[in-house]
Amino acid sequence: MRAAEFDPAVLAKALRQPLPGVEAQLQLAHPARRLAAAPETTPREAGVLVLLYVDVDDGLVHFPLIERASHNPRDRHRGQISLPGGKYEDDDADLVATALREAEEEIGVDAGRIEVLGQLSTLYIPVSNFNVRPTVGLIGAKPHWTPQPSEVTRVIEARVGDLHAEGAVKHTDRPLGTGVRLRRVPYFDLAGEVVWGATAMILSELRQVLRQVA
Repeated sequence: MRAAEFDPAVLAKALRQPLPGVEAQLQLAHPARRLAAAPETTPREAGVLVLLYVDVDDGLVHFPLIERASHNPRDRHRGQISLPGGKYEDDDADLVATALREAEEEIGVDAGRIEVLGQLSTLYIPVSNFNVRPTVGLIGAKPHWTPQPSEVTRVIEARVGDLHAEGAVKHTDRPLGTGVRLRRVPYFDLAGEVVWGATAMILSELRQVLRQVA
């Protein structure tokens, strides 16, 4: 998506309308995800950030993904490609504040420079019992990334337009670390990375919203 094709005000208006929701999320989920049980306990809350910006080098709209770091080899999220974000803290005003704070901590973005355009639908993650609420934000120029070493191995710059590209959605087999292997798991091929699971489901809804305003 080129900068000239992107109108933040139109996207912000679309995010205030009824969202595509779970059906859009499930387009990038394994079929077994439809069978996921409802939470047995009250889920914890988390916020993640889709941070849009125009890269002047190519004139395209981008957003950052991160490769999660962990020193615990049994960490289920270790090495996964995800959006910056994390769990809600008592000092956070809301989950928008959570997303902005976590992005500042994890990749060094100045939260005060981010214009919040809106939020996507909440996504429940059974494996960790989290309700995740994505925030969509805009920053005026490509930030200087400063990854927090304890949480982020590297920052990956993905192009928004690649969500719509032919062949962007592929399938692969994924081990779950419990002796189970999921077959034909859908994922986005973004910047040469396999983006699957909750992150892909969030981006699937964003893709649907962007299609509605195109």
